[in-house]
Amino acid sequence: MLNKLLAKEKLAEFLKEDLGFGDLSTAYLPDGETAGSFIAKEDGIACGQEIPGMVYELLGGDAVYSPCVKDGDFIKKGTVMGKAVGNAKTLLAGERVSLNMMQHMSGIATKTKKAIDLLDDDSIKLCDTRKTTLGLRMFDKYAVMIGGGHNHRFDLTGALMLKDNHIALAGSIKNCVENIRKHIGPLTPIEVEIETIDELKEAIDANVDVIMFDNQLPQTIRKWKEIVPAHVKIEASGGISFSTIASFKGCGADFLSMGELTNEVEPLDISFLIENAVKAEF
Repeated sequence: MLNKLLAKEKLAEFLKEDLGFGDLSTAYLPDGETAGSFIAKEDGIACGQEIPGMVYELLGGDAVYSPCVKDGDFIKKGTVMGKAVGNAKTLLAGERVSLNMMQHMSGIATKTKKAIDLLDDDSIKLCDTRKTTLGLRMFDKYAVMIGGGHNHRFDLTGALMLKDNHIALAGSIKNCVENIRKHIGPLTPIEVEIETIDELKEAIDANVDVIMFDNQLPQTIRKWKEIVPAHVKIEASGGISFSTIASFKGCGADFLSMGELTNEVEPLDISFLIENAVKAEF
């Protein structure tokens, strides 16, 4: 779920960026109550249904949003995702930030659901990465979960992962793991990235908890998995795209991480239309 306190802090930044010193287009329109609808213009997975309500609260609370669908619902083109009622100026002031976020988050949720369907393997958990849009990580990762995926570490404190550069600085996987264990608690799991069979054997000997097979073909993962102890989890990562993900079905990995879920976002087309507007009198 979204942390509303943190989400509102971000949305306040986005509103400041968009509004500047005021909305010139609506500043001189008369005050009055009106209504509007958020409408999907293509099929997809709804996400970000809490956003308009938070935006209107930040703008003074004289407009409210009532969702017509839930996050995670499949929506078809033409679906009314929600209705907004309140001060016309507030509805228009919050339109772009609300739409940008709903489109972005729904796009990620839709893409995640598509990837899971292509993988078609309930034994593998599809995970995101830290390759998120700067400033939008909490929203991006929430959208991945809404689409049926799983979150990898949220930030650098979220998990202990030893990758190629860490290992290079330490001299070897063995040295890297031994040094880390001197400074962490016994309940902190350690994940190590490997690229060769020799590195895999070294990681196994170091008794790590998770081994990331980086940029390996599905058939290689199947073969190498045979020497991995049952208690050690396997993550497949690197080079996984929508054109290759189906080939990882049955590869034996426990997790599959896919940067494309969040670093190549295709926003879902959503529009906001004022309805039943009362003609303004100047």
